[in-house]
Amino acid sequence: MANQKGGVGKTTSAVNLASCLAAADQPTLLVDCDSQANATAAIGFPKDPSRRTLYHALILNEPFEKIVQKSQVDHLDVVPADKNLAGAAVELVTSENREYRLQSFLREVKDRYRFIVLDCPPALDLLTLNALVAANSVLVPIQCEYLALEGVSELLDTLMRIRRTLNPSLEIEGILLTMYDERTTLSRQVATDLRSFFGAQVFQAVIPRNVRLAEAPSFGKPIIFYDIHSKGAEGYTQLAQEVISNAEKRVGAGARSAHSGA
Repeated sequence: MANQKGGVGKTTSAVNLASCLAAADQPTLLVDCDSQANATAAIGFPKDPSRRTLYHALILNEPFEKIVQKSQVDHLDVVPADKNLAGAAVELVTSENREYRLQSFLREVKDRYRFIVLDCPPALDLLTLNALVAANSVLVPIQCEYLALEGVSELLDTLMRIRRTLNPSLEIEGILLTMYDERTTLSRQVATDLRSFFGAQVFQAVIPRNVRLAEAPSFGKPIIFYDIHSKGAEGYTQLAQEVISNAEKRVGAGARSAHSGA
């Protein structure tokens, strides 16, 4: 889940997509890659200085079992973050294979999960780079506002560079319209522009401006636990179904190409 622009709904989308995938019986891991630790709090973990976090994995090479936490949602595990992660971005600068730390940490456990959702910080720093190297695909949340397209073109340039150098298999999972207000001409115009520009890469699911969605993190609950009947819950449930369907299509396409290759 990446976009270098802040305030576009990255963390809200990471937490709620991961929760909806888990609720659909898909074993899911949520990894908080942001030193602000908002995803960790939003899924229900209060601050705890003694808790092992992603920092301990990236810098101290601590094993997955010491760091992973079970969440309140069945089938959803969490690798938490805390403010020390800000130090990791600095400490990694001189490390060998600094862009591959997260990839090697997750390599041993990726077969346990159907989906691993990485919540990136709102910057193209070493933590985001680690996430983009570890990922198969990027989901880009975009707020329906002026300048949205500009931010996306910058991110896509970065993704192309990463594909050329560090992760040739990185794909675009899709573009997600967030904070959509159907009453405003601006929201509708931005949505129309994005769909005409990116076509099928834009998810059908749209995340509306929704008070219940904004309230849920302060209670440490995903939207499906806080208000299952809200428009926000509806949007993320639909998004999860699209992501599951995309994954099934990829598996099917992989099987067909393997068969034709044989």
